[in-house]
Amino acid sequence: MNKRLLISLLLLVSLMQSNAQSVGLVLSGGGAKGMAHIAVIRVLEENNIPIDYIAGTSIGAIVGGLYAAGYSPDEMEELFKSDDFYFWSTGKMQREYRYYFKRAETEPTWITLRVAKKDEKLKVLPPTNIIPAEQMDFAFMELTAATSAACNYDFNKLMVPFFCVAADVNASEPAVLRNGDLGNAIRASMTVPLYFKPIEIDGRLMFDGGILNNFPTEYMKDIYKPDIIIGHKVADNAKAADPDDVMRQISNMVMRPTNFEIDPKDGILLETKFEDVGLLDFNKIDLAIQKGEQTALSAIDSIKNLVKRRVPQDEIDRKRSNFNARKPALYFQNIQIEGVEDPMQRQFIIQSIKHRSDIVALKDLKTEYFKLIADENLKSIQPITYYNPKSGYFDLHLKVELEKKFDVNFGGNLSTKPINQGFASFNYRSYHSRAYKLYSNLYFGRFYSSAKFGGRIDYSTRLPFYLSYYFTMNRWDYYASSTELFFENVRPPYIIQDELNMRLECGFPLGLHTKLSAGLAYSSADDRFYRAEDFEVRDTPDNSYFRAFVGHIGFENNSLNYKQYATEGSWKSIELRAVSGNESFESGTVGTKIGGRKIHHNYGIVSGKLLNYFELNNFITLGTHLEATASNKDLFKTYRSTKLSAPGFSPTPHSKSLFIEKFHSNNFLAGGLKTIFKISSDMHMRVEGYAFLPIKEELINEDLTAYRSSNFFENYYLQAAAALVYQTGVGPVSLSMNYYDKENTQLFVTLNFGYILFNKRGL
Repeated sequence: MNKRLLISLLLLVSLMQSNAQSVGLVLSGGGAKGMAHIAVIRVLEENNIPIDYIAGTSIGAIVGGLYAAGYSPDEMEELFKSDDFYFWSTGKMQREYRYYFKRAETEPTWITLRVAKKDEKLKVLPPTNIIPAEQMDFAFMELTAATSAACNYDFNKLMVPFFCVAADVNASEPAVLRNGDLGNAIRASMTVPLYFKPIEIDGRLMFDGGILNNFPTEYMKDIYKPDIIIGHKVADNAKAADPDDVMRQISNMVMRPTNFEIDPKDGILLETKFEDVGLLDFNKIDLAIQKGEQTALSAIDSIKNLVKRRVPQDEIDRKRSNFNARKPALYFQNIQIEGVEDPMQRQFIIQSIKHRSDIVALKDLKTEYFKLIADENLKSIQPITYYNPKSGYFDLHLKVELEKKFDVNFGGNLSTKPINQGFASFNYRSYHSRAYKLYSNLYFGRFYSSAKFGGRIDYSTRLPFYLSYYFTMNRWDYYASSTELFFENVRPPYIIQDELNMRLECGFPLGLHTKLSAGLAYSSADDRFYRAEDFEVRDTPDNSYFRAFVGHIGFENNSLNYKQYATEGSWKSIELRAVSGNESFESGTVGTKIGGRKIHHNYGIVSGKLLNYFELNNFITLGTHLEATASNKDLFKTYRSTKLSAPGFSPTPHSKSLFIEKFHSNNFLAGGLKTIFKISSDMHMRVEGYAFLPIKEELINEDLTAYRSSNFFENYYLQAAAALVYQTGVGPVSLSMNYYDKENTQLFVTLNFGYILFNKRGL
């Protein structure tokens, strides 16, 4: 009996030891291809294969870290497919967080170069990252702050013990991250150089771990010593770079070779290969998951033979549920600011978040955080949380980097038409108890040239407001912009508009997307033109002058996602202007000579605009565009000067580069529809059609003066456009065909890179 008992005990111990096999899962980097890791984890769970430890680099750190934090494969897949993930992985801003009040006047900037003084020398600092980090930083905090608290900032106490690998930039060595803030660790491991801004942890600057170790199998063996390692590789081996592939060239220079092999005595290597999934092709998640599932299922028999131990799904679900139950709710109490020396600035940032509340909920924090991000005096804000078990709330630590005092911006528009223009602006800012900004810009080109000088002061009172002043000189040369590339070159009337204005304005926010503004302006407009089309080179043009003072009050709501070729959001505005000025006229050599004294004009003008985009599905968006203008403005001395001084309707970028008299009137209704076909997240095709209805239209007499139609709606005029647009991140590339209901050339085909935008007029 004793022998039988002894044998039974030995068999039981042997069985228990075999059942106690520990398994470590290692996930490689590889960008969007790493979404296949989710499918591998799902297949392992469904087949009751245990995951006792998990580690990863880059995208492997994201998937591995989320799994260790208690996210199921289904939840991870849902997260990667969500709109939130799209926004924080691209750096684009969700509609509900676009703070319009802080937005500067629109300009055609492509790139910003910061200027800083170092070692008694001025240095130009190029951009360090393509994708803004603020969305991503907040997302990692939101996803993992409660998890870090639940594990007491020790990654061994996560649902599954975890570590990830980052690259210490200055020491040029791998950094194994096993404790601290989980979101920061993951963020460090996936910070691809040039795409994302590096992050600092414990005084060390961190980049993507894939630079030095893209598959941390050896670290898994040394740290956790599992009996079996299951590795999943999605990373490509180094490929020869093409001469034009800058990112591949940089990648090959900085990425050290990684050993992706796993010795058969240590475990098994799974490999999923892709041919057409790029680093940031996260929209191809279905393909990645399908491929990952195929890889895991094809190897599942081998895995089962290697791993004898089984863990039922309900046991995993129970373990996940118990861990998630330990996560505290995200409420924030104490706020600390790092990187800002001025105590008034620190207090302003704190009050901007807390207002009068002692406790701040996550939803409110997110809104106020992105309001601060919109402040151009703050370059970046990184949120870090610490859980206070005594209070039950989180302390919020904001690492703030102030924007450099001086920067230079470059941009403009490149076109197959003669509407090319260059752009440069210069900003100086100072940030103390209030924010000061001095600003100047230059546009230069045949069609449009301009210079602008001014500044803005932002007051951080309970109701924030700003005061701004600008002096602007504008010139439009519509003759120079008339040549057509594919159609007959019909010589149009010669028109040059020179305008000088001085504007003083104040504004207040009314919610997230809305501001109320009021101001005074002086405008001096000089228009040179020929009244008729049959002029000769030796003829001299007419000159129409209008000197006026303008008072305005306006309400504007803007949540558009792009400043040109928007595809989402809305723009609503209504503006009331009171104008008092003198018109004078000098006749040229074409047409009957017109003389006489100056004519004084006093009038009011009300204008409104409504632009909305409605997403029907993932591929089609509809847009509506409505505009209306009403005024009691008198006619000017000639038909052409009346039209030149009248408001116009230019709903498309190309229409802003033409002066078409039929689309100008002192009173009008206009509107149209847009259909947008989404090709990818950055590329779309749009088809637009519009109608313009002048009210009591200004018409031309035989003597080339103007008269008003006796009918409310004498005529209507149409315009349309079709464009293929790609948003590059620095500016849109567009191939467009534009139609206008007018004499002579009606179709215009243009290829553009950049923005057709102008400085504001005084009127």
